[in-house]
Amino acid sequence: MKLSVVIPAWNEAESLPELLRQVKEHAAAFEPYEIFVIDDGSRDSSRDLLEKLCEEDSHLGFLSFGRNYGKSAALATAFARVKGEIVITMDADLQDDPAEIPRLIAELDKGYDLVSGWKRDRKDPLSKTLPSKLFNGVMRRVTGLKIHDFNCGLKAYRREVVESVNLYGELHRFIPALSHWEGFRVTEIPVTHHERRFGESKFGARRILNGLFDLMTVIFVARRSAAPLHSFGRIGFWFFLVGMLINGYFGMVWLFTQTLRVRPLLILGLVLILMAIQFWSLGLLGELMIHLRAREERYRIARERLPRGA
Repeated sequence: MKLSVVIPAWNEAESLPELLRQVKEHAAAFEPYEIFVIDDGSRDSSRDLLEKLCEEDSHLGFLSFGRNYGKSAALATAFARVKGEIVITMDADLQDDPAEIPRLIAELDKGYDLVSGWKRDRKDPLSKTLPSKLFNGVMRRVTGLKIHDFNCGLKAYRREVVESVNLYGELHRFIPALSHWEGFRVTEIPVTHHERRFGESKFGARRILNGLFDLMTVIFVARRSAAPLHSFGRIGFWFFLVGMLINGYFGMVWLFTQTLRVRPLLILGLVLILMAIQFWSLGLLGELMIHLRAREERYRIARERLPRGA
């Protein structure tokens, strides 16, 4: 299989027929190909529609979750099932343009492993574009990856990338950074972005706060997971050093004067030593968790139908 197109969808039944028509039109040049739609617990007619469309097209397959798990879960589940050497992801709301598929693949052919779309002329309200600009600015500074749009749903991947990324929560927004840290070659190209034609945006204010917490998770877990004791241990070392200096001073006072009064500074020294021990304990627990295989998170799949092939 040369190409797999992955489309997460949540209550996008109105958009799917036109989107799939366009995707097939532009994916046909990359036979053999497959299109895999992940119905993320939709409450509209998406599942019945996909059943019907699968009967009409052997390239199309879908998976339907029993409830809404989120985009990261949808992508992770699809990545474990697709067969293509190249994987394209795009949103189901018709704002991403399937005509960009050949351009993304052409950029991969230049030697890149991941090509991310850049919605340079974004057709969204200020309530979405302003937080996005802030998020992307912080991401460029923190990750060292100089691209403009980390969260664009339109991306092209080599198979090695989708097999290496570990997605959960809402970490799909950090795929370019995670791939960059793993040593993959990442770039971006400007892509066409359309106004939403059907339904409502799934963006909410809650995602801004979630994005901040997810960024902290990525920075710590992705960059430090190989040796958590090194990270926690350094913090604990400085706490321990300062605490010992403080208490060493009071120890010398007691040694030469044989008198010692309880002072706030003495208590602070003891607290810092206790905190150091706690950080070292956290580091050791982290090391233990890394060496124990975590139980994989399971998603309840209500219906699944794989593509029958070209």
